[in-house]
Amino acid sequence: MEAVVPWWAIIPFVIMLLSIALMPLIPATAHKWEDWRFVLGVALMLGIPTALWVGFVLNWARVGHALVEYAQFIMLLFALFVVSGGLFLKGDIRATPKNNTIVLAIGAVIASFIGTTGAAMLLIRPLLNINQDRKIKVHTVVFTILIVANNGGMLTPLGDPPLFMGFLRGVPFTWTFKLLPMWAFINVLLLITYYALDTRQYSREEVPDHLLDVRRAEPLKILGAPSFLWFAMIIAAVALVPSLDLHAIETGHAAWYHYIPWRELVFLTAAMGSYTTGSKRIRFEMNQYSWAPIREVAVIFIGIFLTMIPALEFLAQVADRLPLNTMTFFIFSGSLSAFLDNAPTYLTFFEMAGALGADPTVMEGVARVGATTVPEIWLLAISLGSVSCGAITYIGNGPNFMVKAVAESREVVMPSFGGYIGWTLRYLVPILVAMVCIFLGESVWVKAIGGVITVFLLLQSFLLWQRYHKAAREVYNLVGSRSPQDAGPSIDAGR
Repeated sequence: MEAVVPWWAIIPFVIMLLSIALMPLIPATAHKWEDWRFVLGVALMLGIPTALWVGFVLNWARVGHALVEYAQFIMLLFALFVVSGGLFLKGDIRATPKNNTIVLAIGAVIASFIGTTGAAMLLIRPLLNINQDRKIKVHTVVFTILIVANNGGMLTPLGDPPLFMGFLRGVPFTWTFKLLPMWAFINVLLLITYYALDTRQYSREEVPDHLLDVRRAEPLKILGAPSFLWFAMIIAAVALVPSLDLHAIETGHAAWYHYIPWRELVFLTAAMGSYTTGSKRIRFEMNQYSWAPIREVAVIFIGIFLTMIPALEFLAQVADRLPLNTMTFFIFSGSLSAFLDNAPTYLTFFEMAGALGADPTVMEGVARVGATTVPEIWLLAISLGSVSCGAITYIGNGPNFMVKAVAESREVVMPSFGGYIGWTLRYLVPILVAMVCIFLGESVWVKAIGGVITVFLLLQSFLLWQRYHKAAREVYNLVGSRSPQDAGPSIDAGR
């Protein structure tokens, strides 16, 4: 008989979340939290006892699954982090709202094809370089997380880990293109919001900083282009190369090659190839490369992956008591993806939807997706919730912490765990509410509510832009009228 997971088994996971949120803010632990060894100690102190409890009370295979998924997760992030460090966008375009918005829009497009991690790591450093002379740039990093590291990646299984998990379980590769209208809605509204916000921040910058920005302007040029071949190797491995076959191993039908993590070996090969053959000057001088960002992600997520095993088991245990429908599939998968890693959360609700959808009387007349028994409208809700809501907290999706860590390594003071949630509640959640009402709502009045929220958000952005765009334009024209030769003395005098 299957062991029952008690509610208190999720306490270590809750403590892990509270540690991430509060320890950087508490004076007694703030400095210690900057040391990765202290963070690793906290993660293992919570994770190891939880894993032992799960192994003895439930099943050691579940601990094994969590460790394998963690290794696969970290290896992918590690490979993309190393390869992206070999690329550098030389030059410096002006850090205007228009240029910043264009870069984020490019990230929203490429994220679905090279992955949110790849796109985020590829663009965060150039964005920071472009904005190096601006003092107000936290909002740019936050919107990089919202757009490039999350919502841009929902068009293909390569874009975000949850969608790749669905692909491995029978969802056709091209099915995710059905998310195109939602992808466009979310990202366009985020870009409009960012443009208005950056217009305000641009107008508030000091003129000497703008002059320095102009003085440094030069045409853009990509250095380290061979790194794109290593990127291509990683993408091909994600799409085509198998990893460990845990099912075959557990059922006793595994051949020797089922025990070998082929995909992760390709990741490691690409990382080593990029690191050993790439330019050290590009990596360490131009990109100011360090291991701190990936190390921070690795030590935090080992605690998350281990402590969330009972949380996911408890969720599956109470599934039949949940009021599951299209809206609640989005709400449950989304809210939990914000605090649990979104890939296992997606799988949990995918399996729930498949079990319910196996009954032909459930959602009668609604098409199932590919070879699965999951009703299409439910999979839309689960996919949208898992991908988009992974942006609500730093721990919802792996690239979030990586972008934060890279920015902090460049001395950008990022919001705390709770502070970041404040940003997402203000700028992301209202957009998601409007999207759900319009695209998943069944009644006319629900869709109308979504339309009203959309109009309000657009009007809010327009009014913000209208209030500051004249001041921003005056600064732009003033700075633009100065040649680099004229700008030099003024900069020196003003700084």
